[in-house]
Formats: sequence, C-alpha cells, structure tokens
Amino acid sequence: MKDRNIRASIFRFQISCLLPKKLFYLAFFRKMKATIETQGSQFTVEQGDKLFVNRFPESTEGDVIDIDKVLMLVDDGKTSFGAPFVEGVSVKAKILENKRAKKVIIFKKKRRKGYKRRKGHRQHISVIEIESINAK
Repeated sequence: MKDRNIRASIFRFQISCLLPKKLFYLAFFRKMKATIETQGSQFTVEQGDKLFVNRFPESTEGDVIDIDKVLMLVDDGKTSFGAPFVEGVSVKAKILENKRAKKVIIFKKKRRKGYKRRKGHRQHISVIEIESINAK
C-alpha cells in the first residue's frame, strides 16, 4: 500500500512539473457536464450516464427524449448558469426500459393500543441513458 502511494505521488509530481496546473486540469478533465431537471428531480449528467427517473408518460422503450430544462452547463472549463434555464442547450436521452422500482413498505404502529397498519407501493420508473449534450 505504501509503495503504491509513493508511486502515485511521484507520478503526480512528474505531471505537475511538465504541465502548468491549469493545463493539467484541462488536459485530463475535458468532459461536458450538464445539470438537468426532469420528472421533478435534478441530475448532473455526462454522456453515457444511466439514470433511474420517474416514468415518462406515454413513452416506450427505445424512444429518444429531448430534455430542454438545463440549469447549468460545464464545457471545456467554462461554466454557464441559467436563469432559470440555459438557452440553446438540450440533452438527448434514450429510454432503455420502463419498469417498477422495489416495493416501499409503509408501516404505522402505536404502541400498547393494538394499532398496526402495513401498506406498500411500487413506483413506476424509466431507465434512461444520456446520448448527447447539445450546445448551440
């Protein structure tokens, strides 16, 4: 373990000596990220991410969805924030499957009163994969 830490620190030192710090981060972390709002939740996504979201109404497996509600975009180290949404940016996602989540049990009890209630439900969800982030 100690040997691995020493090798990692030597590698970081060699890289930091070769490149200025700003160029180092730009060279190794050049991914486009977006924070989107969909189905009542917010997610920070990259291309290729898979998400579990509330089911899209009237959608089937294989459909491509265009999400226009982009709150923030990070592209080549440049960050743009929307008020409330960034204009001209959209995220394309493909629905991989529509299914139901695991069962959630709601159990109520009042002690010493003989009161117990047990109910449960399964949420309908869609599994989506981010295909692309389009900045116009």
